[in-house]
Amino acid sequence: MNATPAERERGVQECLHRIKAMDPSIQAWVQVSPQKPTGNGPLSGIPFGVKDIIETKGLLTEFGSPIYKGRIGTADAAIVREMRSRGGILLGKTQCTSFAYKTPPPTRNPRDLAHTPGGSSSGSAAAVAAGMVPIAIGTQTRGSVLRPASFCGVTGFKPSYGWFSMDGVLPLAKTQDTLGFFAHSASDMLLLWKALGHDTGKEESSRLGVPDPLQEVEPEMANALAKTLAVLRGKGVSIEPVKMGDMLDKLARENELIMFYEGAQVHKQRYEQYGSRLEDMAKLVEDGLKIPQERYDEAMHFVAGCKPQVSEMMKATPVILTPAAPGAALLGLSSTGDAKMNAPWTALGTPAISIPMPVPNGLPLGLQITADRGQEARVLRTAMLLQSILGT
Repeated sequence: MNATPAERERGVQECLHRIKAMDPSIQAWVQVSPQKPTGNGPLSGIPFGVKDIIETKGLLTEFGSPIYKGRIGTADAAIVREMRSRGGILLGKTQCTSFAYKTPPPTRNPRDLAHTPGGSSSGSAAAVAAGMVPIAIGTQTRGSVLRPASFCGVTGFKPSYGWFSMDGVLPLAKTQDTLGFFAHSASDMLLLWKALGHDTGKEESSRLGVPDPLQEVEPEMANALAKTLAVLRGKGVSIEPVKMGDMLDKLARENELIMFYEGAQVHKQRYEQYGSRLEDMAKLVEDGLKIPQERYDEAMHFVAGCKPQVSEMMKATPVILTPAAPGAALLGLSSTGDAKMNAPWTALGTPAISIPMPVPNGLPLGLQITADRGQEARVLRTAMLLQSILGT
């Protein structure tokens, strides 16, 4: 990420040219307005985009909702302050689903404009996939970073829960909400991680596992995963089955219930003010308020009990591979897809990354790589290794 001032300026201008040429059809951006960095450092001159639920001083922060059309942020969120202080250039705000839940934005998938880019971090994923910006920030409460990365054929990374401050980020479910990032490749993501001052570890050869049985996915995803695992095994990578029963499916369901319960508490006052104008969020609040406290406590207890079990499993196979989505990006923009492949790992609070699998024809399909909490460097290093083997 080292560059001369002239190269940095040229990089920003190239991004702006691509946005001007491509965004009328993709619609990844809410606002493009480059902001000066507040310091110098390893991100000097690097442009980045920011999801619309993340506060930015002097720029639009509309939460993806027409209710807040024209709303201007009064302060930068903690993650924006950190990146700008390290020299990063805030290029603008990217589209997202309303309140980072379900109602889709107008953003289209750069790989095929007839398909969704995924959500809720729709614009961040699409902007990186289209080469309009090298880095973008998103958030994940269920699968809002990893699924769009899979759909758009880029790298999406979610560190462990609580790694970054959520100050200045509109909450949805406070025990699940996690910041994440998009970049072109795992190697780029590792450079970003290092630029943010975090340990990047060292090259290692971890034993890999695949849940047995896998969560149910579409035939094209199952086929792509089988071929990907065959390629890796052919290159000498050790991959073993990990007996997890129905734990992942249940974690996905409990993650959703927790999101509904906590989201209803967060947005209750907003619902009382705006009602059906909240669109899909209105239904979430209505349903979430009907969930008994005891049922929520039961879900939280189940998740808490799974964490040590999964940590124990990861002693034998420190890295676990799964599909990053049930299938390819859905046709049309009415739905941003199903988060069930990502939600278990969000609930567990583990770091996870999605990298593209080899797909000769058709839309991208992502491979999800996860490890135990706090093992960000291991996830990033493994993703780099596998991506180099797979040639994606």
